[in-house]
Parts: sequence; C-alpha cells; structure tokens
Amino acid sequence: MKVGEKCPQFTTINQDGESFDSRQLLGHKNTIIFFYPKDFTPGCTKEVCEFRDQYDSFSKLDCEVIGISGDSAKSHLAFYNKHNLNYHLLTDPKNRIRKLFKVPKNLFGLIPGRVSYVIDKHGTVIGIHNSLSNSSAHITFALDCLRKRQKIT
Repeated sequence: MKVGEKCPQFTTINQDGESFDSRQLLGHKNTIIFFYPKDFTPGCTKEVCEFRDQYDSFSKLDCEVIGISGDSAKSHLAFYNKHNLNYHLLTDPKNRIRKLFKVPKNLFGLIPGRVSYVIDKHGTVIGIHNSLSNSSAHITFALDCLRKRQKIT
C-alpha cells in the first residue's frame, strides 16, 4: 500500500471472538491500523501499551486504534486483559489482512513486519510507518500525521 490509496476492507474477529468488519470505521473515523509480530514479546508489549497510554490523544483526534497480528483470539484476549488494553486486537492467522495491506516481513522474511497505517475519515491512507525495532516511533508518527491532517482540514 501507498499513501493516497484507499484502505482495503476486511472482516475478521477480535480478542473476544466477535466479528469485526472494517466498514464499521473506515469512512467514518480516522483510524490507526498497526500490524505487530506477536503477542507477549517485548517490543510488541511496549507498542500495544504505548498505544493504550496515548488512546485519549487519539480519541481527541476522532481516531480509533486497531492492532492486528497472526495470534489467535484466545492469545489476544489474554494479552488484552494482562495489559488492560482499550482498543481492538484483531486476528489474522493466515496473514490474509497483512497481504491486503502488503505488510513486508523483516529479518530475512522470518518475522512478520511492524507497520502502522494512518487512515483518514474518508478511508484514505495518509501515512505509513515501518519499523520493527522502534515500536515507540509508531505512536509518535501516527499522532503527528493526524495532527497535521487536522490543521489542513
């Protein structure tokens, strides 16, 4: 995916095993969709907790946060509860959604990529951040994109 493209629509399940359809948000709210490698790993734990801690900042920008990995709903629920998360974690066990978004793998193709997509209220990608090693940069990048967009409109 590239900046300026429409965000693809998808359906899957969340941490509670409930159906999730991206059309619930896309075209209605700003949305951050971040792909992360795996529940309970140090970098991923740091990232999901930082998104949790900044959730109010995203809410003030009329933005919903969604995390996606290949883990099961059961794993997501344990991860969600352990870290008191306040946004959806979505399952992508066959990497179908990753492929829709063209999320690259890292480290010689061994580790699923860590990429964040910032999507505006019209469903258009306005920012993409790809960094496996610097999980904190995803939050800063997403907030900066949304704040710049807010000043433009």
